[in-house]
Amino acid sequence: MQTKELAFGRGDFPEDFVFGAAASSYQIEGCRFGGCGLSHWDTFAATPGNTVRFEDGATACDHYHRWEEDLDLMRGANLDCYRFSISWARVLPEGRGAPNVAGLDFYDRLVDGMLERGLKPFATLYHWDLPVALADLGGWRNRDIAQWFADYADLAMKRLGDRVASAATINEPWCVSWLSHFHGEHAPGLRDIRATARAAHHVLLAHGRATEAMRALGMKNLGLVTNFEYAEPADGSPQAQKAARLYDGIYNRWFLSAVFQRSYPQDVLEGLLPHMPEGFEKDFDIIAAPVDWLGINYYTRKLITADGSGRFPGFKDVPGPLPKTQMGWEVYPEGLYHFIEWTHRNYTKGLPIYVTENGMASADRVSAGGVEDADRIAFLNQHLAQAKRALDQGVPLKGYIVWSLLDNYEWALGYEKRFGLVHVDFETLERTPKASWHAFADALRR
Repeated sequence: MQTKELAFGRGDFPEDFVFGAAASSYQIEGCRFGGCGLSHWDTFAATPGNTVRFEDGATACDHYHRWEEDLDLMRGANLDCYRFSISWARVLPEGRGAPNVAGLDFYDRLVDGMLERGLKPFATLYHWDLPVALADLGGWRNRDIAQWFADYADLAMKRLGDRVASAATINEPWCVSWLSHFHGEHAPGLRDIRATARAAHHVLLAHGRATEAMRALGMKNLGLVTNFEYAEPADGSPQAQKAARLYDGIYNRWFLSAVFQRSYPQDVLEGLLPHMPEGFEKDFDIIAAPVDWLGINYYTRKLITADGSGRFPGFKDVPGPLPKTQMGWEVYPEGLYHFIEWTHRNYTKGLPIYVTENGMASADRVSAGGVEDADRIAFLNQHLAQAKRALDQGVPLKGYIVWSLLDNYEWALGYEKRFGLVHVDFETLERTPKASWHAFADALRR
């Protein structure tokens, strides 16, 4: 029988270690409220075949109106911080120009509400809701987006920067570039290698420009949030080993190498070089603008082999034998330790590291007695053990943030995949804390 308790408590971690939960604007706020502009996710979701049942974030969890209840839930779980994202389309409906005063006022109230409840505001500037007016101009394919993003960062943080505990520029640049422009699974839904190469560079250039803009405001504690997948060869063949190495380069090394080593990994660049923007190598001084911390988002591993196509990148993943989440992702806790230690040793070298997303989607059991999610509690225990392992080896890990606070809009998969510590009835929008929420409340009680 699986435990209903977390195996770790505050006393097992350093005094300044923070525990939190995360969410993103488009997934929970409801973009039809408060003067929010259209994002490319609205048009992507309106296109047949892109999302389950045409589901979108128009209402989502209605966090725009229910934010006080949601912050109370976070405080009730004895969490220390809330990692939230600011919607570019809510702040600047056209992406540039005149701001939406109601949007800025909303984030003002939200940040103040966190502080009133003793929650540290961990802000993220971009979690994928690009204003459609900028998508019309090429979006992440257009080099000008770096300056548009810096201007947006300046506007948002002139309003909020004096109160946020930390600020991240981009959430998961691999998703912004590869998942969205090569695999076509996220907005804007492209499958184009040239678009991918340019997006993968411009998203980093935008990170650097926005970091410079926030530094100019006197802000500190700035970072970048990158996502990782543990790439393992599916078999012992040289082809599988080469494919897994390239997968690791695209997914894990490309973005860190640029920010911390002012270069791109050669194995990836060999395939992307014909499609890269002219003069891209001159941008590394901006891309490598110093950060104060790095965020690690980690969920799973992939078993990789060659796809036999002979075309770059030429790999595919195959099903693995480990237990899987509702997303079909293997549960591989050791990967979290690997990336914390590997990132510290090769890239950040002493900078604070945060686990900024870790969690699982599960088919929770709802009954009159509450919501049982023993699989999630087991998952959290396994991954917290790996975080503790890294800490015990001297890695400067400063926090662990669960994805997600609420069941929410899981992008192209609609509302079926539930990641939350809190169950949301998407008909009534009623919130019900799950067993995992209660486990945190008990483990983190001071």
